Amino acid sequence: MMTEHETQSPLGSTYHRGPVIMRGDMIPQESTTANLLRSDQNADWLHMDPWRVLRIQSEFVDGFGALAELGPAISVFGSARVQEQDPDYQAAQTMGELIARQGIAVITGGGPGIMEAANRGAAMAGGRSVGLGIELPQEQGINEWVNLGMSFRYFFVRKTMFVKYSSGVIICPGGFGTLDEMFELLTLVQTHKVTSMPIVLFGRDYWQGLLDWLAGEVSGRGMIAPVDPHLVTVTDDPEEAVRVAVSGIR
Repeated sequence: MMTEHETQSPLGSTYHRGPVIMRGDMIPQESTTANLLRSDQNADWLHMDPWRVLRIQSEFVDGFGALAELGPAISVFGSARVQEQDPDYQAAQTMGELIARQGIAVITGGGPGIMEAANRGAAMAGGRSVGLGIELPQEQGINEWVNLGMSFRYFFVRKTMFVKYSSGVIICPGGFGTLDEMFELLTLVQTHKVTSMPIVLFGRDYWQGLLDWLAGEVSGRGMIAPVDPHLVTVTDDPEEAVRVAVSGIR
């Protein structure tokens, strides 16, 4: 709701547009209603931030609606660049199968590589194979082994779905995207923004250098608490990875 110019302040008159307060040069020349009823508008408004908010809202609504009845689930993260003959692909497929055979859904980013492998294992075991994709240039869409999939515009909406609907996470070797997902999740657990959940790093050789740096340089300089590196379990065994990941599901 908009009201007339009100109280005087050192910056001049006060103008209210809903919850927004504007003063001085920030006061618009035309009201919201006047802008709405103008007949000569072009389509530029479609790209304005207030309109983006509605798209963001719709993504949250669609995501919550699609996943609300999913049941217990484990997320598997990892590189999109891993090929089918790679041992990490085969391990991720095994983990997807082992999770699904316990009646637990498998959630991935929906792409190729490790994500495809985990979805493939879950689907072949007759389980719920979920892919939460993201719109990226020059990237393929949702892989063929997903039986419940969504594609998101916004990374932060997609990440919310991973965190909200996962009871444990397995992180396989990957690049910037995998590291981003891992550290965001670790930050949420470390700061108690989410309930503590099992986090497994699969592939000891791949992750050991990062863990040594965290436990050494980062912890040694007081940037994290000494206990923080122990928020994760490291293993080379797909069965152990699944056993730890599902341990938070009661």
